[in-house]
Amino acid sequence: MDRREFFKTSVKAAAASAAISLPASTIQAADSPAATTGGGNSGAPAILRSYTSEDHRRRLTNVGFCTQKIRKCMRKHLVTNYLPAQCVYNMGEYPSREPWAPNEYDEQELDRLKDHGIQLIHVMDEWNDRYGLFGGNKLTAVNPKGFRRFVAMVHKRGIKILAYASSGYFTLTDPDNRKEWSRPGDNFGERSWWNLTRCSPASPGWRAYFLPRMLRILEDYELDGLYNDWGYVPNAEKRVKTPAQDEVPAFEETPQYDGAVTDLLHLIYSEVKRRGGIYKLHADRSNQPMTGGLKVYDYLWVGEGVKNADGLREAVKNHPPYVVPCIHGSRAKIESDDDPFLHSIPYMQFPLLQGGRPLTGERGVIPIPRLPGVKENGFYEKAWEYYQKHPDGPYIYGGWDNLPPRAGTRPAHARWLKQYMPMIEDGTWAYLEIGDSDLFARPLPQDCVASAFANRDLYLVLANYGQSPRQIETADAYVPTDGSAAAPKKQWQLPKRTLRVIKRSV
Repeated sequence: MDRREFFKTSVKAAAASAAISLPASTIQAADSPAATTGGGNSGAPAILRSYTSEDHRRRLTNVGFCTQKIRKCMRKHLVTNYLPAQCVYNMGEYPSREPWAPNEYDEQELDRLKDHGIQLIHVMDEWNDRYGLFGGNKLTAVNPKGFRRFVAMVHKRGIKILAYASSGYFTLTDPDNRKEWSRPGDNFGERSWWNLTRCSPASPGWRAYFLPRMLRILEDYELDGLYNDWGYVPNAEKRVKTPAQDEVPAFEETPQYDGAVTDLLHLIYSEVKRRGGIYKLHADRSNQPMTGGLKVYDYLWVGEGVKNADGLREAVKNHPPYVVPCIHGSRAKIESDDDPFLHSIPYMQFPLLQGGRPLTGERGVIPIPRLPGVKENGFYEKAWEYYQKHPDGPYIYGGWDNLPPRAGTRPAHARWLKQYMPMIEDGTWAYLEIGDSDLFARPLPQDCVASAFANRDLYLVLANYGQSPRQIETADAYVPTDGSAAAPKKQWQLPKRTLRVIKRSV
C-alpha cells in the first residue's frame, strides 16, 4: 500500500498524546500514565525494542536517583515521540514570475540537512498559490508535480515533511472567499501585500470549505502532517468584537478559554493523528492556545514579533511540550550564536533552523494582478536590497532570519543538536528548572538555572542568564558533553550568558 492510499483508507489510530507532562505539584507522584508510541515516529523506540536488562537497570537507577534527590522543580516530563531537529525550508520566492520547481540545489541542501541531523522540515506559504498567479489558491500547490517530487526527495532521506495549511488565514481577494466568514475588519487590509483575512473558527461556512481541502492536501501530496499558521488572536486580545455574519456562538468564550478555536483545532488534530501524522501550530509572539488543557498540537512554534529573547524564554518556559522557539532575528537581537540554545535547552526546547534555498526577497517586488501597485515595504524589500548587494552570499533563509545574516547560525545549531539528542531519547524523564534538591553542594547562584534529564545516562543542563560569571558546584562528579577532554569534576565555571551540558560520571 503506498502512502497516498494509506492516508485515504487507514483506520489505524495513532497515539492521541505525544508525551506525559506533569506540573511541579505532582513531583512526588508514585505512578504515571503509560507512555504511548505513534504520532510521527516509525516503529517502536529503542526503550521498547532494544533496551537490555542492563539498559533498563541504568535508566531506572538514574530516574530513582532524581526521584530521591529532586524535591521541587517547575515541570516534570516524560519524553516520547520527540523530533527536536526541525527546519523551516524556503522552497523559493512567492509571488514569483514562474512556479518554483525542485532542482539539484534542493537535492544538495536536503543532503546537507540530513547530515546535519534534521528530522523534520516544514514548508511555508510559498508552496501554495496564495494570489492565484498560476490558477490555484492558498490551499493548492503552485506546482503540484514539482511539490510531489520534492516530498519524495525529502522522504528518500528519511526526513518527515509538513506543509502549511492555515485554519484561520485566507486570501481576502480570493474568488472563493466569503465576507460572512470573517468578523468585519478582521484582516490585514484590502490593499495590504499580505492580503489576508481571519476566518472565524465559529463559521460553519468556513469550516465546510476549509476542512475537506485541508484533508486533500494530506492525501494528494503524501505528507507526514500539517503546519498551521492559524492567525490566532486569544479572546483576551481580540479587538474585533462584532461576530461574523456566519458565526454560531456554540461555545463558552472567556479570556481563559477559546471555545470555538479549541473545538476546531482538536477536530483537525484528531484527524491528523488518526492518519498517523504530525500537527504543528504557529502562534504569534509567546501565545499558546487556551484550550482548557485539551491537546491540539504536537509542536508549537513561538517567537514571531518578540523583541526580547529573555522575555520570550520566561513567557514560554512552562508551555506544554513540545515548544519550538525561533527568536525573530529582525526584532530581537542576540548577543552570540549560542544565545538561542541558552534560552531553550534548559526548558527541553530546541530552536528551529532556517534552511532551504536562499531567500532573495524578490517576492516583495513581484507585481500582483489582484493588488495593482501594492508593495511589500517590509522585511522582504530589505532582503531584496541586501541580496542585490550580496548575490554570492552570505544568505538568509527565512523571514525570521537575521539581516544581515550570522555566519555561525548553522554550525552552532549542529553543535548543540549533537549534545541535545542523547539527552532527550525516548523514555527520558526531564526535571525542568530544579528548585529544592540534593544535586548541588550549595544553592544555585543568582540568575542560574539547572535541569536534569534521566535515562541510561544522567545529564544536567546548567545555564547562567546573568551578566556576571558564576560557579556551580555539583554534589557528584560530572563530565562535559561538548567533546572536550576533561576529567570528572564538581566545579563548573559559567561565564556570563552561557550554557553547559554535563553528564554524571559513574
